Amino acid sequence: MSTDPIWENSHTTGPDVPFTEDIAPGTANDPAAGATEAATVTVDGEPVAVEEGETLLDACERVETEGEVLALCSYDEEEKIGPRSECRTCMVDTEEHGVVPSCSFPPEEGMTVTTDTAAASEARDVNLDLLLSNHNLLCTTCGQNGRCDLQDVSIQNEVEEPRYGVMHDRSELVPLDDSSPFIQIDRNKCILCNRCVEACNDVQVEGVLRMEGSGEDTRIGFQNGAETMMESTCVSCGHCATVCPTGALVEQGLVDSTTLPVPGFTHKNSAEEIIGEDYEHQPGQMTPMKRREDTENEPAATFESVGDD
Repeated sequence: MSTDPIWENSHTTGPDVPFTEDIAPGTANDPAAGATEAATVTVDGEPVAVEEGETLLDACERVETEGEVLALCSYDEEEKIGPRSECRTCMVDTEEHGVVPSCSFPPEEGMTVTTDTAAASEARDVNLDLLLSNHNLLCTTCGQNGRCDLQDVSIQNEVEEPRYGVMHDRSELVPLDDSSPFIQIDRNKCILCNRCVEACNDVQVEGVLRMEGSGEDTRIGFQNGAETMMESTCVSCGHCATVCPTGALVEQGLVDSTTLPVPGFTHKNSAEEIIGEDYEHQPGQMTPMKRREDTENEPAATFESVGDD
């Protein structure tokens, strides 16, 4: 059971209570998605007991399912992130409600879940292909090569060519945000899972990241309206990069750590444009906006004030 007071309070105080007056939270204030009471469900013919608060995905993870339930946007509950129902790669078939996202669907007593029906398998495959079609697939120049959740599930599902094409065939890449001395943002690899937003706002309570825009223009943005990471209020804690399932958010020291050593090919030149390349000249990891904000809220001690003491 969690002992984090921030997380506990977010679920006990109800959806109308904001975290603070200044930042928008992730899903911490959303209603709980799990079971309202303990129940026993059947997953692929095997009975599974679930506790209050658990989801169908928790039940599926306790048995060896017939179908591969991917759940890319889901994250370990102990990390206080999700469920979110963004990627829909965790779809399962139920006798009672049809095809549902297992990561956010509450188990009910007696529910029957099947993971390998044609409808559930097709739903997961289509949603995985949709993610891949909107993702920079140049894995050999990606810092997450070999440690990418999307790459792992694509290999597991033997994906050879996404049915909806690939990004390079139809659109221009958006610029690589290389402005921060600590974290690089490559939105061409973002699957909009929202893990980073929740890590930033609900776990670290920094209020830096948000999802902005709509439709095909939806992207990772900043709550202060900045265009680059260096103009945001980021404190470079790195939690967003830790939970990112792809190479969309990567620590600067790792951007080329797992790329294949092919002469002339790097992570940076895989993008069509880079913004903020002069981060090495920044005085520290904290962004200038954050330093100014801290100074305004807690004025730094001056020689005069120190002398007064």
